[in-house]
Amino acid sequence: MQPENQEQNATGASDAAVAGAPEEAGAEKTERPARNNRSRGPRRPRSAAKAPKKEEGAEVSEEGKQQEERKPRTQKAARNTAARGEKTARGERTARTEKADKAAGAEKQVRAEKPARAERPARSEKPVRAPKAKNVLADTASKPKVRIIPLGGLEQIGMNITAFEYEDTIVVVDCGLAFPTDDMLGIDLVIPDVTYLERNIDKVKGFVITHGHEDHIGALPYILQKINVPVYGTKLTIALIENKLKEHNLMKSTKRKVVKHGQSVNLGCFRVEFIKTNHSIADSAALALFTPAGIIVHTGDFKVDYTPVFGDAFDLARFAELGRKGVLALLSDSTNAIRKGFTASERTVGKTFDAIFAEHKNNRIIVATFASNVDRVQQIIFTAEKYGRKVVVEGRSMVNVIGTANELGYINISDGTLIEIDQLKNYPDEQTVLITTGSQGESMAALSRMASGLHRKVSIKPNDVVIMSSTPIPGNEKQVAKVINELAMRGVEVITEDTHVSGHACQEEIKLIYSLLHPKYALPVHGEYRHLMANQSIATAVGVPKENVLIMSSGDVVEICEDSCKVVDHVQHGGILVDGLGVGDVGNIVLRDRQNLAQNGIIIVVLTLERYSNQLLAGPDIVSRGFVYVRESEDLMDEAKRVVDDAVADCLSRHVTDWGKLKNIIRDSLSDFMWKRMKRNPMILPIIMEVE
Repeated sequence: MQPENQEQNATGASDAAVAGAPEEAGAEKTERPARNNRSRGPRRPRSAAKAPKKEEGAEVSEEGKQQEERKPRTQKAARNTAARGEKTARGERTARTEKADKAAGAEKQVRAEKPARAERPARSEKPVRAPKAKNVLADTASKPKVRIIPLGGLEQIGMNITAFEYEDTIVVVDCGLAFPTDDMLGIDLVIPDVTYLERNIDKVKGFVITHGHEDHIGALPYILQKINVPVYGTKLTIALIENKLKEHNLMKSTKRKVVKHGQSVNLGCFRVEFIKTNHSIADSAALALFTPAGIIVHTGDFKVDYTPVFGDAFDLARFAELGRKGVLALLSDSTNAIRKGFTASERTVGKTFDAIFAEHKNNRIIVATFASNVDRVQQIIFTAEKYGRKVVVEGRSMVNVIGTANELGYINISDGTLIEIDQLKNYPDEQTVLITTGSQGESMAALSRMASGLHRKVSIKPNDVVIMSSTPIPGNEKQVAKVINELAMRGVEVITEDTHVSGHACQEEIKLIYSLLHPKYALPVHGEYRHLMANQSIATAVGVPKENVLIMSSGDVVEICEDSCKVVDHVQHGGILVDGLGVGDVGNIVLRDRQNLAQNGIIIVVLTLERYSNQLLAGPDIVSRGFVYVRESEDLMDEAKRVVDDAVADCLSRHVTDWGKLKNIIRDSLSDFMWKRMKRNPMILPIIMEVE
């Protein structure tokens, strides 16, 4: 009987294993109807059902077959044993299925009784739908987008101003001027066209200024008269702005806020943080704008100086922190992007000054530099004190800046070092130093007037030494060369080598900033087009994808978010010309007339006609200015009068009574004559006077 028991146990185990498959399926999905009314016996897995019967039997009871070979049994006993096993398995499965059905029914009832689910259709009634594909365009459209609108400072030097906009907030970074080009005759300066800001004046929350140079603050007195919002900047920057506001009587009406490095101001939905940088003026700052779209960094004008003359070094640690947080976009200074290497430290110029002073102990020394370069002035004063010289400051802007910087503690001057220019004659030449404006060859600057002999209080001497501590701004090369030549003709030694270092970052410093910030998008600013392109090459070299570098133009409306950065619109922009007290009253037509006057001069024709008969009573009289010297060109003037006489007679014979037509005929006739005789095209201005 032992072999029979072994076979029975083996067979029962096999059947139980097969019957266990429906139990697992029922556990996964209890709502499926039970199949307990079928008479086919236990349900088998599909893989097992597809297999041949013999293989299944061999797989299940191989051990039983081996025992059958040793101890034969009757076929009937085997069938009875298998039948008993199947019956037992069917009963167990039926009980389990009924139990699962009851549990499923109870679960449905509980689900139907829940209030939150009462209005929803039953799970079985819901149609089966494929999962929705992710809509990338809709996802991008829902993300916050900040607008960056440069209104100046691109594809040019100067007039830096950029607006950052999101919904009802506009923050304006810098508000500078540009100096006129050679063809802008009589123009004093150029300021940006801010029509877009005027149209959205309710959104403008304030001007945030990076530093105190004219190309970043010079337009504020003019723009604040139209858009009166608070101005934010560091201590020296605000002080220099206040000097301008006093000149325009705007101190009482303008709010100013001093912000220290490391501090932030909240303007609408933006938070703007000031970060310490280095430049050729003290208290310069970069700006980190925390916007709904992400962090946007604006470097302002900068260089990386590890040994600055005054104050702390560049806050590279803060830049690294921002890079770890994630920077959406970087607007980086491009002025020196075409120059390789690093910009030298300002202290290197101090060493040059020391060598020059030591070599020229018996000469009067005159140093021309930018008035705003406070660190440069400080080094000149340090060197003068070292060699026992008195210092005279000459030039209105130089006096104002040094006075302000001295009051705020940005320059250290020992008592008795500074003297007035009227006291200069009381000291030997070898004991004096003049710090003056005019390093760019400006015709009205102090150095230019000294070189031409027009300065009232300082006369150039052959023994003088002049240090040109600057490099010419593009466009000023001819003017600077003219001043140097005039000084040389007076026997003056002019020193220009190693007397200046730039305040703008070269390629390696720009790479450093990109490497610290890791911006997703790069938008080069501050420079001509070639400078912007050089900055683009630097950005791609350090890992910014080329498609993520955008070269903007003034007036572009750049929309930026996490997934895109593109130009979506263009707004009005340009330059407003300032001539004396007139702002914007000189346009292209006036400039063209001035250019014509400068190139060809003017001829004025005066006629006197009788009111009713239109008879010529007097004239024509011809007056010339800037065309020819009349006393030496009497024959030409006589011929010109005959041409005018003939034109007037022809008009009167044809009964031309419209004075406008008469003036045009006179102008055209005389212009043709002058071109044939002189190959010149002067401005011709007919004047007709009427008498009774």
